[in-house]
Amino acid sequence: MRLSARADYALRAAIELAAAKDSHVTAEQLAFAQHIPGKFLETILTHLRRSGLVRSQRGPDGGFWLARPANEISLADIIRAIDGQLLGVRGERPENVTYPGAAEPLQRVWIALRANERAVLETVTLADIVSGKLPEAIQLLTDSPQAWVLRFHNDQPDAGPFGPVRPDSCQLRPAPCR
Repeated sequence: MRLSARADYALRAAIELAAAKDSHVTAEQLAFAQHIPGKFLETILTHLRRSGLVRSQRGPDGGFWLARPANEISLADIIRAIDGQLLGVRGERPENVTYPGAAEPLQRVWIALRANERAVLETVTLADIVSGKLPEAIQLLTDSPQAWVLRFHNDQPDAGPFGPVRPDSCQLRPAPCR
């Protein structure tokens, strides 16, 4: 799965709003807190507002806040508001893609992949992230050492430019490691 920069920024901004509880947060405060380019963030916040996930108010007491409680907004809600469907195959929903001959079962693989993405992204809410307590099923997935190993075409752990990638590596952690 590839997550666009827009979706990543939207998730981080929404998490900041969830952490702020009932107070309004300005776009400038969100941009500063999460190192998001201001103009980019304004566009993202507009999408979130139009999707009914965020509300806003102008003026000296203005800012942004979540339109619903944080425990009612999943990560999938945010991603869909920004990027549309979770899984697309050449821009199509997997149930609308067909393959001839030997490749026919590939459609079921895409359906299964989407089901697993949903199982994670629809389960985790903004409140879960803010609390630092992920749902048990998600925690079990991240507890597996294999979840932290990057794999490539030969299904071997990545031996990047500085040796094997391990869970404590900068390559597996969010910025500012770059």
